[in-house]
Amino acid sequence: MVKLWQEESAAWRVELELDGPGGALALRTGVQGRVLIVGLGKDPGLETLRRAAAKAVKALRELGADSAVLDAAPAVKALGPQGAAALAQGAQLACYRQPAWKEREDTPFTLYLAGAEGLEDALAQADAVTRAVCFARDLVNCPANLLTPQDMAQRMAQAAGPLGVEVEILDGDRTRALGMGAYHAVADSAVHPPQLIVLRWRGGREGAPPIALVGKGVCCDTGGYCLKTAAGLKGTRGDMAGGAAVCGAVLALAENKAPVNAVAVIPAVENRLSADSFLPGDVIRSMSGKTIQVNNTDAEGRLILADAITYAIQQEGAGRVVDIATLTGACVAALGFTTAGLLTNDEGLFHTFLSAAERAGEQYWRFPGFPEYRKMIESPVADLCNQSSDGCGAITAGLFVGAFAESLPWIHLDIAGTAWVDRPRWEYQTAGATGAGVTTLYELCRELSDAP
Repeated sequence: MVKLWQEESAAWRVELELDGPGGALALRTGVQGRVLIVGLGKDPGLETLRRAAAKAVKALRELGADSAVLDAAPAVKALGPQGAAALAQGAQLACYRQPAWKEREDTPFTLYLAGAEGLEDALAQADAVTRAVCFARDLVNCPANLLTPQDMAQRMAQAAGPLGVEVEILDGDRTRALGMGAYHAVADSAVHPPQLIVLRWRGGREGAPPIALVGKGVCCDTGGYCLKTAAGLKGTRGDMAGGAAVCGAVLALAENKAPVNAVAVIPAVENRLSADSFLPGDVIRSMSGKTIQVNNTDAEGRLILADAITYAIQQEGAGRVVDIATLTGACVAALGFTTAGLLTNDEGLFHTFLSAAERAGEQYWRFPGFPEYRKMIESPVADLCNQSSDGCGAITAGLFVGAFAESLPWIHLDIAGTAWVDRPRWEYQTAGATGAGVTTLYELCRELSDAP
């Protein structure tokens, strides 16, 4: 737990050195009490502060401390209120522990943030975003047998409703009536029925088109008849991290009363094997009217995203679209576990997004969308094929999804490598779900404010 805006007596004190030895930790002796020094190097940014606070908390917990005071004054002096907010966020995320279904003893730890007087608003806003990240982590860490599409819809509704978010859950009968054939090609393979989860935050100007945040929500992904390997099946529960991210972003927007209209659309399904499962070679019709040749049933995420984007445009009146998904192993092969992939059709939205990502401390790399890549998803019998004919899997998957954004400004995010880490890459991560995308999407929506 992080207690903000007050200083209490504690066993340890954490001090930041702005010209310190590049992030190394050291213990200062010969002073009253015990002091942990975190060197920040020269000209630290917000991400350096997040990592420094997280590193300090983890070091103190390893030393057996149950409380400490973190002196935020140097961070505030260097970067203002956002400096203190970054410290608080890094510390809180470092304290996160994923849910466990066994008896265990959690050792409490309290961090007091001193030197941040008068910054209550900035710290409270950061706290709301951090709790939204942790909510997304909890969902992604949940085993598939404990998070069916119905379970996920219920948990999201329970979190969003009290914050003033309008919640609508569309069952299979309603989505089938809308013509969401690509969505149902995947969803009808499972006993657990699909749920199209719609979360509307109306904080902006009345009538202004919302930004649509469309998140992949595959709660269980066996690969269908293109069955995953045993090793691949181990990660099946995390295939709804995009859905968790857009839900978390909307929760943070609502709690902070952000002056923007945003709608999260989460197609929650399972991709399993059954007598009615779709097959390689099938031709299906999407909600948009476009037909799709199925070459790989394990390329299911792009199918449900296609119909979810069409729903966001036709039913919610979206003015911009951002989709986010754990979509391709090809993205992991290209960028590893620290950087997510990105495709876009709009330069202005792209640069706004990069600014948001920088504030959030997340890394994205833009892939090209040249015409020759689009030819790789052409089909001789349908409008599109759901698998590339010639590699470039991360690019062609994104271009497939983008084909359903029509002429709207659109960004596609592939977080297959960043949504889950077996070994933390940054100090504020823990093994398991990372909550990737929540903070960047929140910052993007804030920057796209359409308040009167």
